[in-house]
Amino acid sequence: MVIFGGGGDLTKRLVVPALYNLSRNGLLPEQFAVLSVDGADIGVETWLNNLHASMKSFVATRNIELQLQELDDKAWSRLTDSMHYVAGDFLAEDTYRNLAEQLPRLASQYGIAPNVLFYLATPERFFGEIIDRLGAAGLADEASVGGWRRVVIEKPFGHDLASAMSLNARIGKVLREDQIFRIDHFLGKETVQNILAFRFANGLFEPSWNRDRIDHVQITAAETVGVEGRGAFYEQTGCLRDMVPNHLFQLLAMVAMEAPSSFDAEAIRQRKAEVIEAIRPIEPADAVRGQYGAGAVNQTLSRAYRDEPNVSPESATETYVALKVNVDTWRWAGVPFYLRTGKHMGRRTTEIAIRFKSAPIASFRSSGVDAFGPDWLVLQIQPDEGISLQFDVKKPGPKMALAPVRMDFKYADWFPSESNVGYETLLYDCMLGDATLFQRADMVEACWKAVQPILEAWAKSPAMDFPNYASGSAGPSAADTLLAIGHGHAWRPLGQPLLPYGSRRKAVRDAEAARSETAAVKTATRRRKVKTDKAGEPDQASAKSAAESTPKRTRAAKPSA
Repeated sequence: MVIFGGGGDLTKRLVVPALYNLSRNGLLPEQFAVLSVDGADIGVETWLNNLHASMKSFVATRNIELQLQELDDKAWSRLTDSMHYVAGDFLAEDTYRNLAEQLPRLASQYGIAPNVLFYLATPERFFGEIIDRLGAAGLADEASVGGWRRVVIEKPFGHDLASAMSLNARIGKVLREDQIFRIDHFLGKETVQNILAFRFANGLFEPSWNRDRIDHVQITAAETVGVEGRGAFYEQTGCLRDMVPNHLFQLLAMVAMEAPSSFDAEAIRQRKAEVIEAIRPIEPADAVRGQYGAGAVNQTLSRAYRDEPNVSPESATETYVALKVNVDTWRWAGVPFYLRTGKHMGRRTTEIAIRFKSAPIASFRSSGVDAFGPDWLVLQIQPDEGISLQFDVKKPGPKMALAPVRMDFKYADWFPSESNVGYETLLYDCMLGDATLFQRADMVEACWKAVQPILEAWAKSPAMDFPNYASGSAGPSAADTLLAIGHGHAWRPLGQPLLPYGSRRKAVRDAEAARSETAAVKTATRRRKVKTDKAGEPDQASAKSAAESTPKRTRAAKPSA
């Protein structure tokens, strides 16, 4: 595995931790080596020390993504013993001549067949340049080397439709489509892959998975973090380019695709491509943009986006996007898909929420019930991976009254927790040549085609109201209007999920008990004060009576989630 940009942040935070997890779980091949290519002339020892310090910091800070309790030194050593480093400019021919010499030497040293996975963990501007030079040096030619050669390309794949088409054409001159793995780490998450299993392995839900039963779908990817020092990158990219054509559209495709004829890569990718190609080009009127101002996230004061390092004080770059998307297929005609994503929001969550149509109210007209609560099926991607189903039941009592309840499945309740950054499955699939979770050229171009009208409109008319949502909020008010107009829909709250009815009643009882206790204490205190004022000092009997009338303080039970 050759990592271009081995000294960068992506390699440190995601690629190497994923390789470590594969090593720890015995999923790396016995004959395996890593060669890092980076511009910094630091040497392999310094590079490995930096990686080790980074891994130790993940353990010390209980990194949310890595979920490491401790570092397995044996697994780490097994990985690092096969890791090497070469300094080289990505644009210099000498770098590729050096690679051509190093690869056969490492293959001989470790007994590896001439199979190489090139990973482009670099800024987008180097993608085409690196692949051109790999081709010129003969490093991508499988016929001449006698083994397979594959290339992993990170996002963003282009910055608009024209650039994506140009990049596809450029790399297509060097590589076949089956050699190209356009990676999206969202698709490496277990709960994303579970969407297909949930839909197609259970006969209960798929018959209702259509416009006859589903009212609308909400897909949310909310982050509490800001740009975290990546101001220069984000100024050129923005939230729409960073999240929508890849992450959110991929989730949409998994939800909306037809059943594949089989679970091989091409059958699944073809079904997903059909969905993306059926997305109606999104009109600017169906898009809302936002930029965070100052506020508080998780009770911590947060600065505005324009105050971030390397960000213009007049920046018109969006940090929030909400879209109304129409998928023009027979299954989904007339069902709106609402997508939203943003930074510095009130809660970190990624979920797909499917709202079912309400049942007819006619049977309940004489009972006093005049409306039903919403029926939701929620696929929770992160942080609490699982599935929940919300529906109405009758409240206990003589009258016909309804209450919403929820059934929950959580991965953590059924399966052991494993350290996973989302790249493990993807890297493993790359080594196997399984492209199921990766985008084809036509899929990438279809994604950009859908958002191109928005990109053009926003470029011509920069936002005049930024910042338009406070850090720690749910986004700009215009996003609420987007759902309300026409359909009368509303976003699901980003706060705590539905509290079970019994827990709500218990919470109310606890609150009432606490208030009664406080009132009793105040009353007893006043009585003691009155007796003291009258007699100068209370007698022992009065003091004892007052003490006995004061209930002991007890902690109210915490309501269950």
